[in-house]
Amino acid sequence: MRTHRIAAIPADGIGKEVIPAGLRVLEALAGRAGDFRLEVTEFPWGSDYYRQTGRMMAEDGLETLKGFDAIFFGAVGDQQISDDITLWGLRLRICQGFDQYANIRPTRVLPGLTSPLRAVEPGDIDWVIVRENSEGEYAGHGGRAHRGHPEEVATETAIFTRAGVTRIMRTAFEIAARRPRRLLTVVTKSNAQKHGMVFWDEIAAEVARDYPAVTWEKELVDAMAARMVRRPGSIDTVVATNLHADILSDLAGAVAGSLGVAPTANLDPSRRFPSMFEPIHGSAFDIAGKGVANPVATFWTAAMMLEHLGEPAAAGRLMAAVERVCADGVLTADVGGSATTEQVTGAVIAAIQGANV
Repeated sequence: MRTHRIAAIPADGIGKEVIPAGLRVLEALAGRAGDFRLEVTEFPWGSDYYRQTGRMMAEDGLETLKGFDAIFFGAVGDQQISDDITLWGLRLRICQGFDQYANIRPTRVLPGLTSPLRAVEPGDIDWVIVRENSEGEYAGHGGRAHRGHPEEVATETAIFTRAGVTRIMRTAFEIAARRPRRLLTVVTKSNAQKHGMVFWDEIAAEVARDYPAVTWEKELVDAMAARMVRRPGSIDTVVATNLHADILSDLAGAVAGSLGVAPTANLDPSRRFPSMFEPIHGSAFDIAGKGVANPVATFWTAAMMLEHLGEPAAAGRLMAAVERVCADGVLTADVGGSATTEQVTGAVIAAIQGANV
């Protein structure tokens, strides 16, 4: 029997609710499949751990996580602790430490869910947004000078390297090449950012030569935001910088019905290190009570993790169960009007165990 080692890190806030729910569903799925098992180890890292130890994760945390096949991560953030401590001390420490340079966020309007776009029906949107996840505008390069004085200055320098841009472009073209439409939109802002974004465009054109079967195009980021709302059917696979894709992928979730239905994978496509699968993309306390902790993202993210682990049949069974539950009206896009996480989890497990899933 195949065994996959999973590190579970619920962390903060809603993460402590949805990660156990996801693990229950995965356990039921493995039991139904019968040909693989998940060996799960849970880690107590997060803001409570920080209060006890002064660290968001154990000092040797990265070394400990190296031995796992995947990481199932909840959410991080606390009203009493600065985001630059919580985020950089846990989530970003893992992403950067394991060079998880490709953030993948698929978008679909699932059966039974309603998009705020009046003309969009389930099946009309099927996107994959590929976000550069290691450099760009979030590289953390910059500084502050003359603090507290009238001439105080803060700089935030975007970093674009040939290696970094090339590998994310190659990842995006590979994904686009495997999808039926073979269409890739490269999001840019080279009309206003004449160094980094022109460099980005040039490397996109270089990489495109290796993928003649993929049709590719450029779109300015502001035009892309409008296009996602006005012409969603014209979009398939999208690649964008760390900042641009962060914003566009959240818009994509909202267009699909709720930010809470947007799954996330932080991948090292070269598989040197474990990849991290993150149902709740955002600060734990920032999302509290704002309708973005919808459990469908947890189960969809779990399916992405199974696909990554080489279990496509189980991933397909899980998504079929999620779609059935959505179609039955158990789960709605607006988390405020949906069933509890416990009820939804039970419904998904029942669907998994059903004869036709």
